[in-house]
Amino acid sequence: MKLCCKFRAASFAIAAMIGVAFVAPASAQQPSAAAVATAKEILVVKGSLTMFEPIVPGVVEQVKNVLLQQSPNLQKELNDTATALRTQLAPKFEELREDTARLYASRFTEQELKDLLAFFKAPLGKKLLIEEANFVEQALTRAQDWSNRLAEEVMAKFRNEMKKKGHNL
Repeated sequence: MKLCCKFRAASFAIAAMIGVAFVAPASAQQPSAAAVATAKEILVVKGSLTMFEPIVPGVVEQVKNVLLQQSPNLQKELNDTATALRTQLAPKFEELREDTARLYASRFTEQELKDLLAFFKAPLGKKLLIEEANFVEQALTRAQDWSNRLAEEVMAKFRNEMKKKGHNL
């Protein structure tokens, strides 16, 4: 696979991981600096950016591995460069933080952001953040179990229908 294709595939995978499912409407106004600052604070309180923290080191590692496949004799030099680049590029994470905060701020008014921040700092908001993580994990497990049971049911129905048509599956 060409180098550019690997990067394109990696970029797509990263975008999917990030889940950039919400895009600001074309008619949305630019959020104020105060709205963006409040959105950043909400992202911190919610811990929303922690899942993105591995992106910069991950991209550095991914590129290093591509280059290592092309030049295995440069392993030490590539490892040293990767270590330096992870440190050098770590501040680029702020670009993602800013962009994510702007997306958030484009979806809510400044007052709504202030209200959200107050909620997430309140006892009920804190509880929601804790319980939501547990809920998502349990919901995914239950959805997987349900999906497995559904697959068994669908398999039985397929076999039954095929048997009616003279086929034993």
